[in-house]
This record gives sequence, structure tokens and C-alpha cells, in this order.
Amino acid sequence: MRVLVLGAGYAGVTLARRLESCLPPEAELVVVDEAETHLVQHEVHRVIRRPSVAEAIQVPLEDLFGRAEVRVARVESVDREARTVRLGDGETLDYDYAAVCLGAETAYYDLPGVEEHSLPLKRVAHAEAIRDSFLSATESADEVDVVVGGAGLSGVQTAGELGALADEEGVDVTITVVEQLDDVAPNFPPNFRDAVREELDSRGIDVRTGTTVERAAEDAVETDAGTFPYDTFVWTGGIAGSTAMGGDRPPVRSDLRVDANTFVVGDAARVVDADGEAVPASASAALREARTVAKNVAKLVRHDLGDDTDGFAPRMDPYRFEVPGWIVSVGDGAVAQLGPSVVTGSAAKAMKASIGAGHLGSVGAVENAVKLVEEELGA
Repeated sequence: MRVLVLGAGYAGVTLARRLESCLPPEAELVVVDEAETHLVQHEVHRVIRRPSVAEAIQVPLEDLFGRAEVRVARVESVDREARTVRLGDGETLDYDYAAVCLGAETAYYDLPGVEEHSLPLKRVAHAEAIRDSFLSATESADEVDVVVGGAGLSGVQTAGELGALADEEGVDVTITVVEQLDDVAPNFPPNFRDAVREELDSRGIDVRTGTTVERAAEDAVETDAGTFPYDTFVWTGGIAGSTAMGGDRPPVRSDLRVDANTFVVGDAARVVDADGEAVPASASAALREARTVAKNVAKLVRHDLGDDTDGFAPRMDPYRFEVPGWIVSVGDGAVAQLGPSVVTGSAAKAMKASIGAGHLGSVGAVENAVKLVEEELGA
């Protein structure tokens, strides 16, 4: 009996650690990821301004698991019918149950020149490339132009970090955030959106909502509302599924399965919860989905091994989208929503620091958690 956890992001690490304690001892548990470390993804934007944060937000996988076997390899494809996974090193793993937790990649929507000329923000190397691009531009120009495509949370945080970096470097900068929809943070509640917009406005960041990117050239982004020159162009305008899933983010049922033996968790899936509510791609949702999947996988494995007593097929736990709120950093500031209330300023900043540190602490990376708090509150 083999259970595969594909991907070691928020969903994968949370799921695997829970399965370590609840799977029967005869079940084999294997975690596969192309990186040797777990990344605290929602803090990666900080590396743009504070390169030392990279050390705090990456934890070696070997430090996270006890029982699980870790395979460092790229997942090339998942054959759900055959129940096999092909790895980049040529190996094929079969499975009885698998959880696809591969996250999402940047979507470019076939817009001419956008993938070629822009920088994404998914990994530490991306944040370092954005920083290098910006600082290189400051060496040859009195004023630097930055265009950020997409005003979701990643775009907002990128714009905020670059604005704060420009202040620290004493550089005149024009930062333009271009968003096709009518609001910043468009998938979130109205009062949260309004507060995020105010934070961006207060920092002199030019937000162009209702504006569609049509193409990009080497030094300018063309939109339906005009052309925006740039020295640094960051694209956070959408997400697509992993190549291992054919670039798709498959819809999953409320038990988070795409078939009887395969779960898809976190940003890798388009999730509709047990109440019919569409779930936004977010770390907080991924963590909670993983907890539901851990219970369901354990039930199925125990049933297959004959460890349950009644012999009936187990009833799957449904996932319901319930998160306490939302939070986003904007340079040295932050916006948090807890229930109906929106908080900004030092209180929101402290909350932001506690979330990343809390996750690190929950996976046993206490030293990383302390370092992250120091970095966040010292920023």
C-alpha cells in the first residue's frame, strides 16, 4: 500500500506530516518535490527587498518528516487511470492513493511578449531576479519605471516591496499596477479591497484597474488604455496548473478527489467546497484542505487494509471553506481582515509576521520562525 504526496508546498507538507501520524504502519508514504526545501510562499516577495529573508523562509525537507520517504525529483506526469507517476529522472512510481499538491504556475494567456519579457514571482530565484533587474536599472537611470501586471495579492506585495526598496535606495520610481478587473485584490471582500487600494495610493503607486494587457515589448507594456514604459516588468496576472497535470487545474468535489484514488489539493485544483462556494487560491485554504484530505486518505487506507470494523466504504469528510480572514503586506505596511473588521498599520504588520512564523513553528522550524519575525518587524 503506497500513498504519494506530490509537492511539498503548504498543502503537501501539512498533508504528509498529518499522514505520518494517522496512516497504518504498513502503509508506505512518499513525498515527491523537485526542490530540497519547503518554501513559505506568501513571504517570497520580501526577498526583493531583504535577500536575507530567503534563509528564514526555506526549510530542508529532510528536517520536516520522520516516517515519510522524500524523493527530490520533478513530477513529469500523473496517469490517473494507471495510477502511476512519472518522474524527471525516468523513474515511475505506482500508487494506491495520491494527493497532487504541486501548486500552480504563472499563466501568460498567450499574450504576445509577456512571458518573454516579464519576471514571475513564484520562487526565491524569481524574487532575486526582480531585485537585480530593479537595482541594475537604478545604475543607469535617474528615474526607474516599473510595471506590475496583476493586482492580486502577489502583485500588490511586489509593488509595495519595490516602492519601499526605491525609498531605501533614494531612487525616483514610477510603479504602475495594471489589472484587467475593476478592483485590486479582486477575489476578496469589498472592505479589504478598498483598504488595499488606499495603502497602494498612499505610497504613490499608480493603480490602473479595468485595464487589459495586450502585449509586451522589450521596454514597454501595451494595454487597451495606452502604453507603459518599463525598466522592470513583473507579471503576476494569473495562475495555471502544473505541467504534470497538462497545465490544468482540475475541478474537485467537496472531498477534494478527482477520482476514487487521486486527490488534488491547494492551488493545483479549482475547488468548490461542500457549500458550493468557489475557494480562492491561497495558503490558508491549502492548509485547511490538506487537513481534510489527511482524514480522508487515512480512512481509505484503513478500509483497504481491513482495519475498520464495519466493512462499509468510509464516508469522506467534506471540505468547507472557512478561514478567519485575509492579510497582505504593502511595503512597510499591511492590511488585515478579521471577520468584518479591517486592520492596518502596526497591528496588521504584527499579524502578518505571526502568520508566517506560526506556519514555520507548526512544522518544527522554530529557528526559522524567530528569524522571520525579526526580519518582518525590523523591515
